[in-house]
Amino acid sequence: MKNSKILLFTTHFFSIQTILLALLFSASAKAQIQKTEPPFWYAGMKNPELQIMFYGKNIAQFEASVSNNVVIKNVEKTENPNYLFVTIDTQNLKASELVFSFKNKNKVAFTQKYSLKERRANSADRKSYDASDMMYLIMPDRFANGNTKNDSDANLTEKGNRQDPSGRHGGDIEGIIKNLDYISSLGATTIWSTPLCEDNDKQHSYHTYGQSDVYKIDPRYGTNDDYARLSAEMHKKNMKLVMDYVTNHWGITHWMMKDIPTKTWFNQFENFTQTHHRREVITDIHASKLDQEICIDGWFVPSMPDLNLRNPLVAKYLTQNAIWWIEFANLDGFRVDTYNYSDPAAMANWAKSITNEYPNFNIVGEIWMHNQANLSFWQKDSKIGAIENYNSNLPSVMDFTLQDQIGSAFNEDQATWDNGMIKFYNNFTLDYLYPNPNNILVFAENHDTDRINHTYKYDFTKYKLVMTLLATVRGIPQVYYGSEIGMGGDKSKGDADIRQDFPGGWAGDTNNALTAAGRTPEQAKYFDFTSKLFNWRKSNEAVHFGKMTHYIPENNTYVYFRYTDAKTVMVVFNNNPTAQTIKTNRFKENIKNFKSGKDVLTGKTFDLATEITLDPKSAIVLELE
Repeated sequence: MKNSKILLFTTHFFSIQTILLALLFSASAKAQIQKTEPPFWYAGMKNPELQIMFYGKNIAQFEASVSNNVVIKNVEKTENPNYLFVTIDTQNLKASELVFSFKNKNKVAFTQKYSLKERRANSADRKSYDASDMMYLIMPDRFANGNTKNDSDANLTEKGNRQDPSGRHGGDIEGIIKNLDYISSLGATTIWSTPLCEDNDKQHSYHTYGQSDVYKIDPRYGTNDDYARLSAEMHKKNMKLVMDYVTNHWGITHWMMKDIPTKTWFNQFENFTQTHHRREVITDIHASKLDQEICIDGWFVPSMPDLNLRNPLVAKYLTQNAIWWIEFANLDGFRVDTYNYSDPAAMANWAKSITNEYPNFNIVGEIWMHNQANLSFWQKDSKIGAIENYNSNLPSVMDFTLQDQIGSAFNEDQATWDNGMIKFYNNFTLDYLYPNPNNILVFAENHDTDRINHTYKYDFTKYKLVMTLLATVRGIPQVYYGSEIGMGGDKSKGDADIRQDFPGGWAGDTNNALTAAGRTPEQAKYFDFTSKLFNWRKSNEAVHFGKMTHYIPENNTYVYFRYTDAKTVMVVFNNNPTAQTIKTNRFKENIKNFKSGKDVLTGKTFDLATEITLDPKSAIVLELE
């Protein structure tokens, strides 16, 4: 009996030991893969090649195979044994769950499930933003705090602190969702939010341009599902969502910086080298190779490692990440940060890969340059680019030359040869350099510049001139959050001053400008004008895609027409501190047989027979009748 008990105990002991070993093996197998990126993919993509990055301790020692008779086209290992890049062919695959097996010495050590999901109907043909839209630029941390529970996150370094002007203030995705009606009432049809992916920098992480995980929404903004919900809620209101995408750099705390996939994943020099920001060298036929290398490969700032898009693994990673977000969040477009800081050929391939999948998808690049030749070089099918046998494949650029002129022209009361309204005329005379001037983003300010209300010393008459110009010239107008209620900001005081909290976005704010009842009379004045102007613009095709004819400014007045076969709009600016009378006979070419014009801003009708008189520092927008 005693021996029987010993045998029973021994058997029981070894049984437990076997179970524990099995559990231990199972746990280690699961831990073998720490990250899979993309985390899942979609069936039916035009490009059937999918590069999956598996990350885990010494994963490169294993041989990968996959179920469902899926063809593995390539397996790439780097000098870092913790990465394995497996490229499969998804041609003709239906939405399904694949199983990857990882073998060591012909024995399966562990497996990993991988999902191919169903795409939305007509996903490839999605309509993007264009000149019929008005884009509203938001810095989410500073717009509205819809969920106070996510102001800080235990796993992220910087905690919420609204008392710190440069800290995290708690604005989030929920805050945007709760105020979509406000944004829509302004006349905006599209939202461009500065980046929302995780940024784990120790400080100043609120701008989120130093991303630490590009497959994950920063928990202080919400979740990936919250971002998809924002998109869905916007689409219910016929609004469009634009993601701010960053191809040039990540943040110093990106998880790959702790275990770099390959030494060529980031651009590195023997000693730290920062870009000189002189991007003219990219197109300069006289530029030294050294200057070009430092421009493209130098880091933007010490906290932002520069991505090497010449490495095919990196290029594919960024392309797939962009497409993954389009599919996952049902996006309507991109704005790309620091676009021409990266290798031009690689960026052309990146843009082409995306527009191949989505032919109507619009991408606007931040090309912060100050003459039209340099700007137009970067727009798709540019004849300037063709001089150097280059096509960027980038549909749109930001009109920084117009922004330059907006920053001074309305302060120049006395016209000279090159001051005052002639600045705008000269700007548009160079539109022939652009292959598509209608698809250019026009703006007065953004999150990196002085606020326009500060520039013009909170002069409401000049604000109206600025917005009238943006609403009626060619291109896609963009308005920066808060300017429509008179918010200002001085860049010389630091970025925090131009990125202040929107009043009313936080519970307890004494002023709530997000509601009509909560606005001060001064805020209401700004909002009502902006709302009226851009809501009118929503339905006027003449200022969306109509032709433009303008006339040389005289005495600091400027007249131009936007027109189609069915509709004509006449825009007249008086930039003088005194009233001006303009003879209409000069504009017969465009006035034709029209007898009068109704100002969309005031409702006043103007007789076009002989002359028009404008108040000091004013503009009228006439629908001709």
